[in-house]
Amino acid sequence: MTWENHSVLLEFVFLAYPSCLELRILSFLGVSVVYGLIITGNILIVVSIHTEACLCTPMYYFLGSLSGIEICYTAVVVPHILANTLQSEKTITLLGCATQMVFFVALGIADCFLLAAMAYDRYVAICHPLQYPLLMTLTLCVRLVVASVISGLFLSLQLVAFIFSLPFCRARGIEHFFCDVPPVMHLVCAHSHVHEQSVLVAATLAIAVPFFLITTSYTFIVAAVLKIHSAAGRHRAFSTCSSHLTVVLLQYGCCAFMYLRPSSSYHPKQDQFISLVYTLGTPLLNPLIYALRNNEMKVAIRRVFTRNCLSQNS
Repeated sequence: MTWENHSVLLEFVFLAYPSCLELRILSFLGVSVVYGLIITGNILIVVSIHTEACLCTPMYYFLGSLSGIEICYTAVVVPHILANTLQSEKTITLLGCATQMVFFVALGIADCFLLAAMAYDRYVAICHPLQYPLLMTLTLCVRLVVASVISGLFLSLQLVAFIFSLPFCRARGIEHFFCDVPPVMHLVCAHSHVHEQSVLVAATLAIAVPFFLITTSYTFIVAAVLKIHSAAGRHRAFSTCSSHLTVVLLQYGCCAFMYLRPSSSYHPKQDQFISLVYTLGTPLLNPLIYALRNNEMKVAIRRVFTRNCLSQNS
């Protein structure tokens, strides 16, 4: 069946939304509050990093880029989720579904690769402190961020093009809130070992490869920190990595559970809950983790608030 025939015949319907009006209103209000906090927290981090001279370092440049990607990542699906929550018709066209999946997956992959770049930054800072200013230049930081986004877009386009080249069954219902890979793959009629392996290979490249790079970086970091004789020095070195490690475990735990598994283990209700964690929970926790565990970030955010209050009063 050609793409043209797909486009004419298929329009997906999302089935995960509550049918009760009261639950739909409560869901709308809850998601709206969380989304508002996500946007506010990540914008505060971006503004603080770009306005405070003390945060003009590679570590904070990566953090600002991560927050920018998180803003775009949630913007791909959350406004659509909010609109569907209140609408009676919760449909999406085939092209709309493919477009949403491309950008959602691409930004998710970019997140993973950017976390790997942040791990490399910590490795250079701790293992090669004297060479750090020479190795971690602004040019390299920009290239790593751009490479993360381009890699995410390239892998996402390949994966989504493959999925939407497969024949879909007549059933139009997606047991999900948006177009994600597992629930859409569940509608494919031509299930085979080759198709499943193809999706698994793409997910492995997107998730396992950057996780391997992060693990390698932290292996060298731990080895270097254990050679530090003073307990205060070891604590200071580990504290610079604790926020990043917390975000890595949260991000990769959810992604690995969703994508690095056979399609036979697909469970709609369970996957819907996990998807809300990495779509709303992780982008919300990231700024909280970095802001609450980093004194420089807390001071910078406080200054941004103070400047805004003073400018409004004047």
